Amino acid sequence: MKQLVNILDGNTFLVSDTSGDVDPSPSFPTGLFSFDTRFLSKWELTVDGERLHALSFDDLQYFESRFFLVPGEPTHYVDAKVSVIRHRTIGGSFDEWLTVLNHQEEPVELTVRVAIECDFADLFEIKDVQEKAGKTAISQAENELRFSYERETFRRETVISSSEPAQVDRTGMSFPLRLDPHGSWTTHLHVKTLVQSAGGQDIRESLQRAPSRAVAQMEEDLTEWVNRAPKLNCDSEPLDEAYQRSLVDLAALRYSPLAGGSKLPTAGLPWFMTLFGRDSIFTCLQALPFTPEIVEPTLRILAVKQGATLDDFRDREPGKILHELRYGESAGFEEQPHSPYYGAADTTPLFVVLLDEYERWSGDVELVRLLEEEARAALAWIDTYGDLLGSGYVWYERRNTRNGLENQCWKDSWDGVSYRDGRLPDFPRATCELQGYAYDAKVRGARLARLVWGDPAYADRLEREAADLKARFNRDFWVADGEYYALGLAADGGQVDALASNMGHLLWSGIVDESRAGKVAEHLLGPRLFSGWGVRTLAEGEGRYNPIGYHVGTVWPFDNSFIAWGLRRYGFEREAGLIADAMIHAAQYFQGRLPEAFAGYDREVTKYPVQYPTACSPQAWSSGTPLLLVRTMLGLEPHENHLVVDPALPRSFGRIELLDIPGRWGRIDASGRGRI
Repeated sequence: MKQLVNILDGNTFLVSDTSGDVDPSPSFPTGLFSFDTRFLSKWELTVDGERLHALSFDDLQYFESRFFLVPGEPTHYVDAKVSVIRHRTIGGSFDEWLTVLNHQEEPVELTVRVAIECDFADLFEIKDVQEKAGKTAISQAENELRFSYERETFRRETVISSSEPAQVDRTGMSFPLRLDPHGSWTTHLHVKTLVQSAGGQDIRESLQRAPSRAVAQMEEDLTEWVNRAPKLNCDSEPLDEAYQRSLVDLAALRYSPLAGGSKLPTAGLPWFMTLFGRDSIFTCLQALPFTPEIVEPTLRILAVKQGATLDDFRDREPGKILHELRYGESAGFEEQPHSPYYGAADTTPLFVVLLDEYERWSGDVELVRLLEEEARAALAWIDTYGDLLGSGYVWYERRNTRNGLENQCWKDSWDGVSYRDGRLPDFPRATCELQGYAYDAKVRGARLARLVWGDPAYADRLEREAADLKARFNRDFWVADGEYYALGLAADGGQVDALASNMGHLLWSGIVDESRAGKVAEHLLGPRLFSGWGVRTLAEGEGRYNPIGYHVGTVWPFDNSFIAWGLRRYGFEREAGLIADAMIHAAQYFQGRLPEAFAGYDREVTKYPVQYPTACSPQAWSSGTPLLLVRTMLGLEPHENHLVVDPALPRSFGRIELLDIPGRWGRIDASGRGRI
C-alpha cells in the first residue's frame, strides 16, 4: 500500500498521498472526512496540467503538514525551474496555502489548478460504493465553489473559497499566473463543511476562526495537555519516544460527541473516528494515571446513551452500554444500526470497572453517586439480558441478524472465536474474558455499594455472586489436557478450546485461581503465543492461526498492555517485563506510534515487526499502551488516599522517573531502575 499522510482534529481528518493530493480509493478512506462523511473525494494539484511530486513532506503537528513539490517526473528534479510549497492545517475547517516559486532569472507564465470533487460518501460506503439516494448540487460564485448533498432532512455541504482571484468551474479552481524573476505567489484555500443530521438538527458547522488563530489555539491546547500529564525522565530513548508520541496522539484523537461538550477519545484513524464503548473504556483505563480528564466525560456520555428499551435492530437492551455511535447517512436512515449500536457484550461490565477505577484514582464520589442508577442497571444486565442461557455466564448472540455483529467480544471479526481445529462454534457464545469482566464488575460494584451508595446488603450479594462465578468459571473453562483456559463456551456448554491471548485479560480481572496462574503465564510467554514482539491473538498451530489474520495470529499492542497488567497483578514481574520490553522495542519501528496491530511472525524470522496492511494508526488504545506499561512497570496502584509504588522494570529500561502523577493524593513522583 502506498504511503499516506494524514492530519486530524478529533473526528475530522484528511488523508492524502505524499504530495498532498487526494484521489478516491476503493479500499482506503482517502479524502477529507468529518462525522463519518467524506467532504472532499478529490483534491489534486497540477501546474500546466502536470501532477507534482514530493521532494519532501513534513508532519509538523498532528493538525498540520507541509509538502515541498516540483512538477514532472522524478528524473526532472535536478533542474526544476518552479517549485510549490503546500502548507495545510485542520482545526474546525481545512485550510491550505499554496505558494508557487519561480527559480528562474526571467518571468514565467503558468496555470495552477486544483481539481475538486465531493462525493459525500458515508464511511461505510468506501469499500462498497453505493448509488447515492439523495441529490447533489454544485454552484459557483466569485472565488468560491459550493458542493451540497441533500436527502430529506439529511444535509452536507462543502464550500471552498480562495483568497486570490480564481477561475471557478464545476470541477475545480484555476489560477493563470505570471511570476516575476525569482518571484512567488500565494493563495489561501479555505474549506468549510456543514453537517446536519437526518432529523434536521445541525450537528456541527466548521468553526469560523481565522486559520492562524485556530492553529495557535491548537498548539496552546496541545502544550497544556502535555504539560498536565506526568513528566517522564528515563534512560530508554524508545520508551521516551513512545510515551511522548502517545500523549500527542491521544490529544489528536479527542472529540466532542455533543456540541460544546467535553472531549473524549475516538477509537482510531481512519475507520473508527467516533465513540466506541469498548475502545474508549480501555483507553481511559490505560490513560487514567496520565490524562484523567478524558475519563469523566466518557463515563457521562456512555451513561446518557445507556440502553433503556429493547431494540433488535440496534442490539439494544435495558442497562446495556453502547458499542458504536455513528453520524453518517447510513446510520441516519437506519441502513446501518449505529445510531447508536449496542452489539458488544463487554462494554457493560467494563463500564462499572472504569467507574470504580476512576473513583479509586480521583476520589470523585460525586460522579459515582450521580451514576449509581446506571451502574446498577449495568450490573443487572450481566445477570439478565447478558445471561442468555441462564447458566450464570455472559453470552452473546446478535438480535440484528441482517447486519449486526456476529462476534460481540473484542475479537469481533467473523472468525475471531474458534475451536482448536478451526471450526466455528454455534451461537450463543460465552468467551472467557467476558466472564472475567463480569467478575471484576461485581467485585468493584460491591466496593462502590459499600463505600459510596450506602447499601451493604447489595455489596454482600455482589460479592457472593462474584465468588460463585469465579468457582464455576475455574471448573468449566479450564482445559485439563492443555492446562489453560478455553477461549469460550459454545451453546451446548462444551469448551471452545483454542489457545488464545484472552487468558491474559483473565489475569487482569482477577478471576484466575492462584494455583493456575503460573500455567497461564507459561502459555502466554511460550513460543506458540509469544512472538518475541508480543503475545499473538491466537497461538501458532491452532486451526485458524494466521500471522496476518486480523484476530487470529496478529499482535495487538492494547491486548498486550492488559496482559502485562494482569501478569503483574499475579506477581509475574519478569513475564510482564518481557512484554513491556517487546512492545517498546516494536514501537521504535513505527516511529514511537504503535499501530492497531502488527503481524505475528516470530521475531527471529523477521528481525522487525511487520506492519498489518490496514491497521488503524493512530489508534487510541494502542496509544494508551505505553502509558499502561509505564504504570505496570512502576507498580502504581491507588490505595485509599495514597499511591503505592512498587517498581519492577526490565534492565533495558534503565532508570525511570515519573513526576507529578495526579490523583486523590494531589501530585506524587515515582521512580525505579531496571532489575529484571
